[in-house]
Amino acid sequence: MDQNKKNIQLLIATGLYPPDIGGPATYARMLEEKLSIHDIEVSIVAFTSVRHLPKVIRHVVFAWKLWRQTKGKDVIYALDPISVGIPARVIAFLTSTPFIIRLGGDYAWEQGQQRFGITATLDEYTANPQKASWQVKLLAWTQSAIVRSARFVVLPSEYLKSIVVTWGIAPDKIRVMYSSLFPLEVSGSKETLRTELGYEGLVITSVGRLVPWKGFSELIEAVALLKPSMSTLSLRIIGDGPQHEELATKAQACGVADSVTLVGKLDKDALGKAIKASDLFVLNTSYEGLSHQLLEVMDLGIPIVTTRVGGNPELITDGISGVLVEVGDTEGLSGAIKHVLLNENTQIRLTQNARLRTQDFTQEAVVKKVATFLQQEVIQK
Repeated sequence: MDQNKKNIQLLIATGLYPPDIGGPATYARMLEEKLSIHDIEVSIVAFTSVRHLPKVIRHVVFAWKLWRQTKGKDVIYALDPISVGIPARVIAFLTSTPFIIRLGGDYAWEQGQQRFGITATLDEYTANPQKASWQVKLLAWTQSAIVRSARFVVLPSEYLKSIVVTWGIAPDKIRVMYSSLFPLEVSGSKETLRTELGYEGLVITSVGRLVPWKGFSELIEAVALLKPSMSTLSLRIIGDGPQHEELATKAQACGVADSVTLVGKLDKDALGKAIKASDLFVLNTSYEGLSHQLLEVMDLGIPIVTTRVGGNPELITDGISGVLVEVGDTEGLSGAIKHVLLNENTQIRLTQNARLRTQDFTQEAVVKKVATFLQQEVIQK
């Protein structure tokens, strides 16, 4: 090693951090643990530590925590554009520290879907953002202002790049770096796990926050279409969120309440077991940046049916490593589910190819790319 070479001091501002679950939490921990071998020392300030405080106050306290950590740091890396992005940008400006940001999606559109009445897909909203409410427009303006001010913008998929450039972000500031696979460690065979969990018949699993764009309502409709010809079929939806009661009512209205289970949130161990014990994983989303969940399922060897949206086609090649269907095509979704469940050779082909694809997403490869980016582009020697 070059004895005159100075280690890079990286300060990560993240909304989530273990024991929190979610992409930003696992990503932050991975960089903290693995960048040191590339002469990059990482410090973490997590918004989790201030989330219990009243609004505004929590952001002020978070900014103060960042300020205390910034001395001697070479770069501030924010993992979302609003909760941590705004305070991180302010502190970066006040301390003249280079500022970069990573986005997992369009925060304004997500909030619009959950709180402000947006029903359009992300692509539809991006094409006509002027139709959104003033609250969404304000969030979008704030988000794009923070992102424009960053030295670089890191995105997990080419799809998200196509969205972000519409905000007026120069393409030469954008770096696409795929997310890493964080394997779900599961012991026991599928048969053993099915007995342990009491699974019988054909079991579909889907995972995600219970929000409109995850498409759980339409997935329940697809199960209802299949039940007359596949009497043992059942669906287990893992996750929590604001649509819980609505989905329970939907299953009742479709006559499949006995076949649809809203499991709630599971820890990583239980989640891995539930997925591995199932016969098929379905992600019927209308929006996805780059799905960590799909990567985990691909690694576990469970066949996948998902939608041809967002970053999904960057992970899944239709008919090769999974099956892609169009958003909103409930009959097409039910047909794809039935085809995969009733064809063992298809299942074998899809899962073998999917596992091969996950080799492109190892933690070592992702961390090395981040390190090279920081050393050769962000830090000016």
